Amino acid sequence: MGFEWLKPAIVLGSILYAVIGIAVLWISFVVIDKLTPYKLWEEIVEHKNIALAIIVGAKFIAIGQIIAAAIHG
Repeated sequence: MGFEWLKPAIVLGSILYAVIGIAVLWISFVVIDKLTPYKLWEEIVEHKNIALAIIVGAKFIAIGQIIAAAIHG
């Protein structure tokens, strides 16, 4: 096992993909928030809507898997 993974291009590429993935997750949350008739964050935090939190968490996991598959190829 060598140190190929320590090359600057590989490390920077990994950081770039991570930033892109986080940005896509954040954008997807904003889009889902705009499509719903109420504010997701307010409903989850202030009104303690556990069911909604589970659904939003499941959406984040699904979108994260799609992003990971797209990045991995």
